[in-house]
Amino acid sequence: MNYKLRDWKISDLESLVEHANNYNIAKWLTNQFPHPYTETDGRTYIEMVMKDCVTKVFAIDINGEAVGSIGIFPQADIHMKSAEIGYWLSEKYWGKGIMAKAIEEIVDYGFRTFDIVRIYARPFSTNIGSQRVLEKAGFKLEARLKKALYKSGEYLDELIYSKINEQP
Repeated sequence: MNYKLRDWKISDLESLVEHANNYNIAKWLTNQFPHPYTETDGRTYIEMVMKDCVTKVFAIDINGEAVGSIGIFPQADIHMKSAEIGYWLSEKYWGKGIMAKAIEEIVDYGFRTFDIVRIYARPFSTNIGSQRVLEKAGFKLEARLKKALYKSGEYLDELIYSKINEQP
């Protein structure tokens, strides 16, 4: 299935809310990703990501519709050579190979655009799908932080996956 990464625009609001308002997505993300996901949440998100001078967060577009989001977030201070990635995709498109390709694309963009040598992701230990996607995109498991997360009344392990740019 064909997709493209592109800048967010305010006209994406309706499709963002439609696809993001899904507990099966929210349960794998931090509490900053609300459920239910409202029009106000969507407008706030789009307006926030549109303010970046250098694009860090992209819409995942399928047939002209924003069906997910992926971003790269350079870190600061002693972590300044690392960036975290975050992503989600409409449940309608799970299992079609889209996210692994989108991760590969954002990694390439990140290494070309920012002065970084390491990109990492922090999926929940219970999110097997995200772990598989990261592995397909060439990420390696670095660590398991026991009971580092507390979500919906449950303690979860946090995993740390990374990909290193061997030619910085």
